[in-house]
Amino acid sequence: MVFTGNGKGKTTAAIGQAVRAVGAGKRVFMIQFIKSEGFASGEDGVLRSLSPHLHFEKGGLGFVGILGDTLPLASHKRAAKQVLAKAKAAALSGDYDLVILDEINTALDLHLLTLDEVTGFLESVPKELDLVFTGRYAHSEILYRADLITQYEEVVHPFQSRVPARRGIEY
Repeated sequence: MVFTGNGKGKTTAAIGQAVRAVGAGKRVFMIQFIKSEGFASGEDGVLRSLSPHLHFEKGGLGFVGILGDTLPLASHKRAAKQVLAKAKAAALSGDYDLVILDEINTALDLHLLTLDEVTGFLESVPKELDLVFTGRYAHSEILYRADLITQYEEVVHPFQSRVPARRGIEY
């Protein structure tokens, strides 16, 4: 499953998929690229409360190249590679029915990961494992391999009127 596009709701949809899976007795692993433990989101606590049915973690270092990011790109790349390695270990463990890679499309678009690394991941995991990839700018190769694609389109967003992001709504 690929949730992509410029509209709001990609991570929220992935979380909804996770909740549905947990409700059906499935085990879920969700890991976030880009997003860091240093920046709390409204969903963090509730996702962690679903343990042991849902394993949730953030592996990114925060915004890349915007909003005051001063980290070298190499640091973001290292973190993204570590997140992908954790996702692969989870996918191969047999412990999970659904693995969610939140913001992997963005990590690929920002060149934190290579297309070969991401397609290598796809080729290495069991075919029966359900995967969710989220983030803007999904690569055409990822879209080609997907069974389900949802494209999120921004029509109107408060940011266009300079309204800052609100806790519990945008994060």
